[in-house]
Amino acid sequence: MLIAGVGLLLFVADSVLFEPLISSWKERQTHIKELRTQLENGKRMLQRETVLRVRWESWSTNALSSNQSLGEAQLFKAFDKWERDSGITRVGMKPQWKQGDDDTYSTLECRADYNGDIDRVKRFLYAVETDPMGIKVDSVEISSRDDNGQQLTLALQVSGLQLNPSTPAQQP
Repeated sequence: MLIAGVGLLLFVADSVLFEPLISSWKERQTHIKELRTQLENGKRMLQRETVLRVRWESWSTNALSSNQSLGEAQLFKAFDKWERDSGITRVGMKPQWKQGDDDTYSTLECRADYNGDIDRVKRFLYAVETDPMGIKVDSVEISSRDDNGQQLTLALQVSGLQLNPSTPAQQP
């Protein structure tokens, strides 16, 4: 009877004391590991502070105007310059404003279609990619219009960044 009582006491102690303590210990270890990872990420971010601030300044300086019509005009003016410089022929363009995940930014998504030879397409894409304006090339589709591949069609999807005026709390 005494052995059964001790066995029952050990079983109860194991399920009431030891298992919750072990579970709690494992949870704490996981939490400490997550905190250490966050601390390391924070240290790396502090080390890169200057680079990140310079990049943010570049983005905010080269973003589209916070006025939608002025932002569209900026993007259209840039497209006109790239077209003139490359000699490519525009077939069509379709701009569309999209609201960001929050009120701090919007994007002007623009699909443009062009015709030209390989040199003109290459010069145009280079001009788009190297321009400091705050745009991102989302997709590029190039197809041939003839059997020899001399005449190409370019379909380009870009997004222009528009930063909405922010309050001091929103600035980095």
